[in-house]
Amino acid sequence: MRTSKLAKTGYTGLTVVILLLFLFPFAWMLLASFKTQLQVLSPDYMFVFKPTFDNFAAVFQEYDYMKFIWNTLVIATLSTIGSLILGLPAAYGIAKYKMPYFALTILVAKIIPGITYLVPWYILFNKVHLIDSFGGMILAHMVIGLPFIMWVMIPFFEDFPKEVEESSWIDGCSKVRTFYQMVLPVALPGIVTSSLLAFIFSWNNFMFSLVLSGEKTKTLPLAIYNFMSNTSINWGALMAAACIITLPVIVIAMLTQKYVVSGLSAGAVKG
Repeated sequence: MRTSKLAKTGYTGLTVVILLLFLFPFAWMLLASFKTQLQVLSPDYMFVFKPTFDNFAAVFQEYDYMKFIWNTLVIATLSTIGSLILGLPAAYGIAKYKMPYFALTILVAKIIPGITYLVPWYILFNKVHLIDSFGGMILAHMVIGLPFIMWVMIPFFEDFPKEVEESSWIDGCSKVRTFYQMVLPVALPGIVTSSLLAFIFSWNNFMFSLVLSGEKTKTLPLAIYNFMSNTSINWGALMAAACIITLPVIVIAMLTQKYVVSGLSAGAVKG
């Protein structure tokens, strides 16, 4: 009994330590967003200080961050939707018609680092005038999001009972109608999980924006450089901008937590 209690206490203590290590950077970021430059740099104001909202005012008034939020939201949303429209039927076809070579190709595309695509993308997009365009940025993000969604969804479609599909065909449903009305609702946890992770990838992506975007399509991760110069860094405004980048992802994850947990659990069992 004593050994069991000691093990439980040790597990709890280790969990608390790990949580503190992960949460401390977010806590410091949040606190720093309400501090002046002097307070951020001084250890005397680590936890006790007079909050100020000047950093958030600077983010929206001086640097026009609503434009960057809109750019990031449009690119992340449309690239995720496009990946779902193309990826779900493709994953279903691969799962039901047993095409392992296609699955292997998707796996290779998934594990190749995104930076590998940047040089050919830049040359191609420059030729067809897609540099600093929403179309080019969305296509670039789909090259990563599409194979990710397909790879996550293939196990869900493989485990869907074939008898249910066949019975719906006997009742007069077409294969397309069966897919949209019967298969997709059952695979909803996997769809939510894969689309959320693809959205987060697109929302946080820095490298693609650095190479393929410009003033017209600049996204939030790239716009953070507005607070850095050769001589100084505006830490308060930088942390306020970082909070703005992080907040939407946290809210979406909390709202879809039930689906994400069930989707990851199902994927773990099936994989």
